[in-house]
Amino acid sequence: MTPFAFMLTGAGLLLLAFGGEVLLRGAIGVANRLCLSPMLIGLTVVAFATSMPELVVTITAGLEDLTDIGVGNVVGSNIANTLLILGVSAIICPIVTKPHLVLRDALAVFAATMVFIGFAYFGELSLIHGIVMIAGLIGYVWYSYRNDGVRNGENGSGEAFATALNEEISEEIESAPKSLVIALLLVLGGIVGLVLGSELLVRGAVQIARAAGVSETVIGLTLVAVGTSLPELAASVTAAIRGHTEIAVGNVLGSNLFNILLILGVLAIVNPFDVDSSMLDFDVWIMAAVSLMVVPLIMIRGQFGRTSGLIFVMIYAGYITYQFSLAPAGA
Repeated sequence: MTPFAFMLTGAGLLLLAFGGEVLLRGAIGVANRLCLSPMLIGLTVVAFATSMPELVVTITAGLEDLTDIGVGNVVGSNIANTLLILGVSAIICPIVTKPHLVLRDALAVFAATMVFIGFAYFGELSLIHGIVMIAGLIGYVWYSYRNDGVRNGENGSGEAFATALNEEISEEIESAPKSLVIALLLVLGGIVGLVLGSELLVRGAVQIARAAGVSETVIGLTLVAVGTSLPELAASVTAAIRGHTEIAVGNVLGSNLFNILLILGVLAIVNPFDVDSSMLDFDVWIMAAVSLMVVPLIMIRGQFGRTSGLIFVMIYAGYITYQFSLAPAGA
């Protein structure tokens, strides 16, 4: 295994992290200059910006006919988001949130996952599937925005979440550029960083996979997935440190929904694909299962505590270990 492959991968990860952060700052600056509300910025700009690395890496892989890496990236990212990122966030600060909101969004992620699995079992995901998935995301985001907006305005049950979100986004807005020109340049620079980073990461990951004797699917599920989940990790950990635990869990569930419906939807439009049989038999079901794991903990206990977080992280470590154990002996 050549050091050059690791250098490519490392450079790609750094560019993804840098590009994602720069894009986020620029996007918030543009949205703020256009007088969008902090709530709307949080529900759209921040959620989309933190999912951009997955989107760019997956589309890059698809255009290079490496769809196993692209699909593995999404599946692995969703597993990492739930087990690793949510677990680490809970260890930092136990997550206390409204059970009905977690139930609604977790069920939405589970439903989206099952739709994707259903499409995959019937064969190739194509243009029509991609359009249906993206339309589903648009519909759910609109429903959530309207529903939460009405709830906050009429009975105040969402007031704590809105206050925390406004505080969190306001802090981001304060650090965003005030000049529209600078904000637009940051957006452009962030996109360039993401494109270059994704290209380097995909190339390095392919070389590592081939040299180590593991499949490109496994590399997509592990190394690439964790790398593209760095923005979500940073956002959720920062929110947990500041005590905004509802934002941490909301970020994870929202990102998972974006990953399945938007990213795989766009991939199906750009380059119709089949899901690798090994992933379809195992990993997608793990993704579906972990999307529901947090629900009983919060519904029954009212919170997601440090012990549960530690268990989630340990499960993720076991999952990663299992993936690499699939490599041929002596590879």
